[in-house]
Amino acid sequence: QVQLVESGGGLVQAGGSLRLSCAASIPTFSNYDMGWFRRAPGKEREFVAAISWSSRTYYSDSVKGRFTISRDNAKNTVYLQMTILKPEDTAAYYCALGPRGTYYTPEYDYWGQGTQVTVSS
Repeated sequence: QVQLVESGGGLVQAGGSLRLSCAASIPTFSNYDMGWFRRAPGKEREFVAAISWSSRTYYSDSVKGRFTISRDNAKNTVYLQMTILKPEDTAAYYCALGPRGTYYTPEYDYWGQGTQVTVSS
């Protein structure tokens, strides 16, 4: 059973930064695409960023230039560095793991429990 455990969420002022981490319990982590999604209260889940097995990255327009996704295959971990945070970034953030080619689609096989990010104005 694959488990994804997110950490790093919290309360931050607008303009601040946070780094989210997601550790995966799968031995062949480097073979998989990883994604970050978020869901704000009363809204649908939306794509934030993804990194392919080959480290190609994808970003939503709303976070491009402010967020950076990266992965450390030796640690089975994917990161989301978030800077210049805005109140509209407030949401529960979820990491996801999927087969090669999943990229920015929602067709990931495994999802974490989520970590809350709250940005105060």
